[in-house]
Amino acid sequence: MAQTRGDQNAPSGDNDRGVVSDGGVQTGKGHATPTRREREAANMRPLVSNDRKAANKEARAKMAQSREKARIGLANGDERYLPQRDRGAQRRFVRDYVDARFSAGEALIPLMFIVILTTFVPALGTYSYLALWAFFLIAVIDSVILGYLVKKKLAAKFGEANVQGGTRWYAAMRALQLRLMRLPKPQVKRWEWPS
Repeated sequence: MAQTRGDQNAPSGDNDRGVVSDGGVQTGKGHATPTRREREAANMRPLVSNDRKAANKEARAKMAQSREKARIGLANGDERYLPQRDRGAQRRFVRDYVDARFSAGEALIPLMFIVILTTFVPALGTYSYLALWAFFLIAVIDSVILGYLVKKKLAAKFGEANVQGGTRWYAAMRALQLRLMRLPKPQVKRWEWPS
């Protein structure tokens, strides 16, 4: 005699409905198996909302919220929101070192604005251009010295073989910006050197 699955004494079709057997124990899953049409209907939801204006408004609000969160994270120096070039312990050290000191490059933009104003006075025009070029040379020399100092400090802290490439350029570009315009924002005060 061939063996079949399930209880031979149970009436056929009752297992699907959760029928209580003679021993008082429920057999089956308690409900009928849904048809394919029923399962597909339960999963149906519109790909696009019926109210397009509300959907667009909601999408814009979500995007604005995520952009604002990223902007605040970038300004605060949160690693998750920083661009790849600003990530890592070495880059944080360079930023803190540059932000702790006064760089000649910080005064370059205000000086350029003054030179633009002095061009309206013919007698001061030539002298202001010479002063601008002299100050520019001082800023370049300061940036070269800063790059050397940063490289030396990084080698002492992280090991010479582990120093990331491009740190001198990174330090110089940060030093040439006004302190108020730097991103990520300075996390240390002046003369508060990183350890």
